[in-house]
Amino acid sequence: MQNNTRLGIWLMCATALIFAIQDGISRHLAGEYNVLMIVMIRYWFFAAFVITVATRQSGSIWAAAATRQPVIQTLRGLLLATEICVMVLGFVKLGLVESHAIFACYPLLVAALSGPILGEAVGWRRWVAIGIGFIGVLVILRPGIGVFSPFAILPMASAIMFAVYGLLTRFAARKDSAATSFFWTGVVGAVAMTIVGIWYWEPMTRPDWIWMGALCITGASGHFLLIKTYEVAEASAVQPFAYLQLVFATMIGIAVFGETLSTPVAIGAVIVVSAGVFALLRARAVSPPAD
Repeated sequence: MQNNTRLGIWLMCATALIFAIQDGISRHLAGEYNVLMIVMIRYWFFAAFVITVATRQSGSIWAAAATRQPVIQTLRGLLLATEICVMVLGFVKLGLVESHAIFACYPLLVAALSGPILGEAVGWRRWVAIGIGFIGVLVILRPGIGVFSPFAILPMASAIMFAVYGLLTRFAARKDSAATSFFWTGVVGAVAMTIVGIWYWEPMTRPDWIWMGALCITGASGHFLLIKTYEVAEASAVQPFAYLQLVFATMIGIAVFGETLSTPVAIGAVIVVSAGVFALLRARAVSPPAD
């Protein structure tokens, strides 16, 4: 693997921008059609991309699919598919701005859950960061003052599921290659979404089929850039820049969908992101990347 941190940072910034655009397109399409159908079609394209990439890395489709922990891999795939559905529904019900502000707490959830799930030690500094981060979430949600939206549970649930998915991915990596995990993610998700989503098929207009194509392309290109990012730089060095997705999604929400960025949401998001970056940097300091 190369060790070009500057290039990795630029690639992560580009990845965050593409994923933010993908979220904007998802918000539009899910506002017009059933969420399950939209995610299903997205997964069809994603599965084809995953199979191609994983097979190329492993040498054959059978090598890519070979795993010693099919239950864990299946659970990962189902969890990610469910998380995407919940998050897209959150975009529709709550908007991009607040959904992403709440979802930004997921690295803190990863840190909090890494102990009970992976048996990793979490020091007091990271526990303080986790606590401060969730104060930021409370600032965003403003419970008890009459403006709390019950739909806020959607991005919060999505963040929890994505954190568990990430931890299960790290757990699976102890026995399976990244290509195998990538393969199972796409295939399990596509099969599950087809079983559920095919019953909610709706005819789409020609312009929206174009948007659907754009959604599939952004999804594949975003994951491709993410793979390239981790090929050229250590994940711990570039991961903080993934928070730019919150910035880009907020800009799209305001400019395209007429959303607003309230002061509590802005303050809460800054608190959450600051705590998350500290937790990531602290984790890197405790477990420095291998040379």
